[in-house]
Amino acid sequence: MGIGVDDTVLVARASQGRLDAFDELSRRHYRRLYYVALRMLGDVRDAEDATQEAFERAWLALPAFEGQAAFPTWMYRIVTNVCLKSRQRRRHMLPLDEARDAPDSYGPEQIIEHAYRDRALRRAIAALPPEQRSPLVLREYAHCSYEEIARTLGISMGAVRGRLHRARVELMQAMRPWV
Repeated sequence: MGIGVDDTVLVARASQGRLDAFDELSRRHYRRLYYVALRMLGDVRDAEDATQEAFERAWLALPAFEGQAAFPTWMYRIVTNVCLKSRQRRRHMLPLDEARDAPDSYGPEQIIEHAYRDRALRRAIAALPPEQRSPLVLREYAHCSYEEIARTLGISMGAVRGRLHRARVELMQAMRPWV
């Protein structure tokens, strides 16, 4: 499969059972979907499992994919649903991965402060209710538009705006000590 081949062409080929086309779709979109899963679940292994499960579900459901949404939007919905179900099964939050790349120009104090602030933000995001966390992660980390979020989560644009607003208010309150 060539790099210049459009997703819609790859989806059509994959729908016909062409594994090479689906492999190319997976390669193109894995990283962004993984980061959504990581932000929603907070654990590297869980995010890898959720992303893999999302692609497995997509492969099985691909013949029924009607193309009403773009392939990435459809995949965001699948990975979001997998993550929400995973969280329901666990009933508790695992610690977030603390790894963080810091710019070389930071001194030791700034690196430590940045790490603590980043950990506080990750914990604040993890503490959000799923109905607020999902649109926030899709908007801020997957860079989805409001329309894509509404389609992905199956909610209205007003609900997207409201949930994002509440999530941001809660994050501002949680991060007040760091301002």
